[in-house]
Order: sequence, then structure tokens, then C-alpha cells
Amino acid sequence: MADWRTFNVVVLGVGFLFIFTAFTTCGNVEQTVVKSLKNDTFTGSGYHSLGIIYGVFSFSNLVAPAAVSVLGPKVTMFVSGLLYSGYVAVFIEPSTWSFYLTSVLIGVGAAMLWTAQGQFLVENSEASTINRNTGMFWALLQCSMLFGNLYIYLDWNGRTEIPDSSRKNIFLSLLVASIVGTLSFLVLRRTHQPEEEMLSEEEGQSLLATRAVYKHRANTALQEVKDDFKTMLELLKTRNILLLSPCMAYSGLELSFYSGVYGTCLGATAQFGQAAKGLIGISGMVLGVGEIIGGGLFGLVCKNNRFRRTSVVFLGMVVHFVAFYLIFLNIPEDAPLVFSTATTKSPFLTPSVSVALLCSFLLGLGDSCFNTQLYSILGSVYAEQSTPAFAIFKFIQSIFAAVAFFYSGDTLLTWQLLLMVVLGFSGTLCFFVAERMHDVDVASTGALE
Repeated sequence: MADWRTFNVVVLGVGFLFIFTAFTTCGNVEQTVVKSLKNDTFTGSGYHSLGIIYGVFSFSNLVAPAAVSVLGPKVTMFVSGLLYSGYVAVFIEPSTWSFYLTSVLIGVGAAMLWTAQGQFLVENSEASTINRNTGMFWALLQCSMLFGNLYIYLDWNGRTEIPDSSRKNIFLSLLVASIVGTLSFLVLRRTHQPEEEMLSEEEGQSLLATRAVYKHRANTALQEVKDDFKTMLELLKTRNILLLSPCMAYSGLELSFYSGVYGTCLGATAQFGQAAKGLIGISGMVLGVGEIIGGGLFGLVCKNNRFRRTSVVFLGMVVHFVAFYLIFLNIPEDAPLVFSTATTKSPFLTPSVSVALLCSFLLGLGDSCFNTQLYSILGSVYAEQSTPAFAIFKFIQSIFAAVAFFYSGDTLLTWQLLLMVVLGFSGTLCFFVAERMHDVDVASTGALE
């Protein structure tokens, strides 16, 4: 049994590695790809597509548990993987209607995929193996930022324009990766037999019994969704969630910036010349290295240490502010806006590839600082209500990521950076207050005992 559980966790991680190799690479380059299309009938925006994805994802999280309860995690992840593959496939022969339709569908699929992943990981773990299994899955997932972006760098380096043949080859390769990841879910093994299904087998797998099982699952799932939604509304009124909300919101803004905006800015910077398009790929790889190092260092070494949480968040703020300042100096302010091939304005300094890649690393490192510590404090403060607390985090983060993607194509880089500085500083201060309040509550509880 234990061996099959380990096998399931590894296959789960490999499946996500392939799927998100396709999706994260797609998100990193899609605005650049959209701008390069020689298709007068296509009017879509990569920024708007990503905004739709995160907006739909945020609300779909409220009902995704019901779908997982009815279908089961294995089937849910397979169906979700097909939706991810459909989104990638659109870029082979882009059309506006299919581009935005699949953006909505992948938003729903993402909510189901991550909900099913969490349930499946818990089902295949015990108290003694949950940290090991989570670490294995996380390590495989983070590697998804390396391979697809490496392909982009090798294929686009030295190009000033992206021909249709290059685009089709890239997205065909990404589609194959996504399909391989989706198919891998089919080899996941069942480690336990739900009571309802055991009963239905004893009754000869009759159609009536099977329908009764699914009806019971659906009713139970709907009741659980109602209960979780009520709990979320109650938690939204609590002091700690209100204090942590600015930090959650900031994590959404910087998520949109590093995952979709910054790479586009590099590819549009005229001063980088023929290296500009290739920089998108290598920037994504360096950013992934920052995420891996930060997540490993702060997520594992510093885990469950309240005194270090504030230090890590402060470090994340400083790292991000340094990155923002260097980006302000190094990248033209019209880089997110251009819809032709390159920028027309000049930054304060002569754009440097080394500085640009340093900023990529700092963005990844800082993001891991904020996310690991937000998960840590939520797990500590809401140990008995962790599921709705994490759902609130993803909801707020996704909403602000969606909003950021919608304004990114119409707002100068300077103002985007300034907004993140203001919200990042406010969010860090509020995190400090929330941590201090939690320490006081823990001390008071200890004194009473």
C-alpha cells in the first residue's frame, strides 16, 4: 500500500510537471505571440486572456470541491488536463472566439485540478509522509518553469520576429507535453475503496445502485460547499484575515507581473536587439530557479517558525523592491503597452541583459518568500479551518491577479511598479501586525492553560 502511495505521488508530480511546462511557458510568451500574429481577424489580448483565467479560477474555487466529490480526484484531474491541453492547442491556429472560450474553460479546469490535487495528495499520505510527499510534488512542479522556457530561449534567441512555423512548432510541442501529463493521470492507482463503491460492487454494480451512489455524492458535495461557503464568510470578518488581505492582494499583483508582464516587457525592449525574444525564455528559467531556491529555503528550513515568518516576508519585500527599482531603471516604461515589435522610449540606463536576469531571479525569490509565509501563517492561525482559509487566500490572490492583467496592457510600467510598491509595503506592515496579534493570542492561551 505504501509503495503504491509513493508511486501515485510521483506520477501526480510528473503529470503536473508536463501540464505546467506547457501552461507556464504559454503564459510567459502568449502576449508576445499574440503581438506577432500576422492575422488581421485575430483581436485577442494575452493579458485579457490571463485575466479571464484568473477571474474565472477565483470564483470556480467555490464550487470545485463539489465536482471533485462527485467525479473523484482522478477523473477530475484528467478532465482538467484536457481543458489545459485545449487552451494550448488554440495557439496553433489562433482565433479570437476559441482563445477567449478556452480561457474561461481553463479557469474552471484550474480550480478543479488544484482541488483534486490537494485531495488526492492527502489520500495518498499519512501524518508521517505528508511533508515528504508535499516536497516531492512541489519539487517536480517547480521544474516546469525550466524546460519549456529553455525551448523558447533556444528557438527564439537571435530572432526579431516570430514566424508562424516557429509558433506552430512550439505550441505543438507544448500540446504534446500537456497531453502526456494528462494521460499520466490514468495510471494513478486507487489506494482505498470508498464505502459506497464497495456496496455497489456487492450489489452487482447495478445501474440503480450506481446512480444512487452518485446522487448521494452530489447531495453530500453540495452540502459541503454550502458549509464551506458559510465558513469562508465568517472567516472574512475575522481580524487576521482582514489584516492579511493586503498581503494576499499583493501576491496577486506580483503574480501577474512575473508570470505574464515582465517577460513581455523583455521581449519588447528594442535595445536588447536580436536577444530580446530569447530573453523571455531564459528569464522564465532564472525566475524558476529563484522560486525553487526560495521555496526550498524558506518553505522547508524555516517552516513552522513564527519568529522567522516576519523576517522572511521583510526579506521578500526588500528583494522585490530592489527588483522593481532595477526594472524601473533598466526597462522602457512603454514596454507593456507596445503592440508592434519593440519599444520607442529609452529607460534611464542602457538596458542590460545581466540586470534583467538578476531581476527575474529576485522576482522569483521574493514571490516564494511571500507565498510560503502566507501559507505558514494561515496554517498556524486557522489550523482547524485551513481549507476555507486557503480558499480565501486563493480567491483574493486570483481576483487581484485578474485585475492586474486587465490593466497591464494599458498602464505604463512605472505606474504598475509604483502600485506594487505601495501595496507591497502596506501588505508587509499588515502581515507584521497579524503575526504580532497571533503571538499575543498564543501567549494568552498558554497563560490561561
